[in-house]
Order: sequence, then structure tokens, then C-alpha cells
Amino acid sequence: MTTKALSSSDQRTRLRDIAKTLQRAMPSPKMELDHRSPWELLVATILSAQCTDQRVNQVTPSLFQLYRGPAELAAAHRPELEQVIRSTGFFKNKAKHLVACGQTVIDRFGGEVPDTMEELITLPGVGRKTANVMLGNAFGRPSIVVDTHVKRVAKRLGLTKSENPDQVEQDLQLLLPKSQWTSVSQRLLLHGRYVCIARKPQCGACSIYRHCPWKEKGLQ
Repeated sequence: MTTKALSSSDQRTRLRDIAKTLQRAMPSPKMELDHRSPWELLVATILSAQCTDQRVNQVTPSLFQLYRGPAELAAAHRPELEQVIRSTGFFKNKAKHLVACGQTVIDRFGGEVPDTMEELITLPGVGRKTANVMLGNAFGRPSIVVDTHVKRVAKRLGLTKSENPDQVEQDLQLLLPKSQWTSVSQRLLLHGRYVCIARKPQCGACSIYRHCPWKEKGLQ
């Protein structure tokens, strides 16, 4: 199956239809990392790298009981912290980042998680993806989170040709009204997590099947 190149206007119209269909399928898409504050979301998001949200949610209750805020985490004994977060994988690097992140939040930002992209990406362990999670879910600012699920779905839908998350983010920004960045990217993420999975995507259960030009759809 081949598809002809679409104009930017055609792509925007197609993504608008996709967004409407996903909205009907997922009226209230929710962040699946449990948190009660921007700081807790920041910590949970750092832990979620190469780990499922479900696993992170199993770890964070005891983590936040032991280390209630950035000051406590900044003063954490690394080997003890590593044991608490061990099951999330890459626990040595994550512990290093969490301690340094707590120290930076205390030293540079007065104990409050910053709320701009420029400041967030200066925090240890925080890149654009994590910063966008924070902007959209903690601070209510338009953002497009590009994780492996969003990138996969966007490529299969023909909304981007890039493997680079930053470029995928830019491509989607150009196709969406800013007011829809957060909600649409969250729906794409959940669609990729539960339906348009990497192996054996659930094409029979896909609400946007008719919008999908992916040549391998339905063949898994």
C-alpha cells in the first residue's frame, strides 16, 4: 500500500479527524503516574525511563514516605536510595540523578520545581520529554510529550518521518493547534501503549484504523 504525499493543510485536517476520533474513544485521558505535587511527578517521571508506569507506582509510595521532598532526597544516602528504586531498572543512574535533582531544586529554585522548559532541562536527569510531561501535567501549559509510543504512532500514521523525538515534537506542533498539544499527545501515547503496540498491534480494536496509512497494518 502506497500513499501520496499530503500537503501540510491536508495533514492538519487528517490529524484533526484523528484527534476527534481519539477524543471519542478516550474522553478523559489521564497521566498514569501517581503523584500529588509537581515534585512527585518529576521524581516519578525520572523513574519511568525504561520502566512501566505501573512499576513506578508500586515504588513511589515508599519512596515518598522516606524522602518527602527535594531537601530529603538531596540528602539521601545513595546506596539506600538505590535499594528503594532498584526494581525500576537503571537504579544507580536514577539515584544519582534524583539526588542531584533534589540538590538543584533546593539550591537554584528555592525548593520549588521550575515551570519553564528552559529551566526544567537544566535539572539533572531531565530532558525535553520529561520537561514536557511536567509542563502539560503539572503546570497546565501546552506541551507535546514524545516517548516511544507517540513516536511509533506518529510514524505509522504518517505524521512524521523522523526517528528523532525533538523533530517528531516539532512536526506535531506544526499540525496541531497549541491548545490541543497536551491532550492529543496524551491520547496518542495511550493509544500506542494499549492499542498500537510495537509488536502485534491491535488493529482490530483500533478506533483510527481508517486513518492509518501504515503498510503493515492488519498483517500482524
